[in-house]
Amino acid sequence: QVQLVESGGGLVQAGGSLRLSCAASGRTFSRYAMGWFRQAPGNEREFVAAISRGGGSTSYADSVEGRFIISRDNAKNTVYLQMNSLQFEDTAVYYCAARYVYYGGGFRPTEADYWGQGTQVTVSS
Repeated sequence: QVQLVESGGGLVQAGGSLRLSCAASGRTFSRYAMGWFRQAPGNEREFVAAISRGGGSTSYADSVEGRFIISRDNAKNTVYLQMNSLQFEDTAVYYCAARYVYYGGGFRPTEADYWGQGTQVTVSS
């Protein structure tokens, strides 16, 4: 069992930056690939970024490539999402997810094993 708790969301102006954190419970954090997803009102949950167990491989959605950076610290059981050059279209609830079976690249929401409760990111234009 893995419990995930996101933090770091808030209100930011377009062009600004935020860093999200996702803290995981348990001793098995390093066994899971981690991902960030987001869901805007009326939209389906979509993939944003993923990182492999050791952090050596990352993957991004085209919409955030070059602006967002995913990273992890296995000693702290935490995964991060640094979001730069934020745009109004980035407004959404952001969720972190853990996935045990991972072959690289992105993954679908249905492939996640555990979810956090989400944190709201609002970008004002």
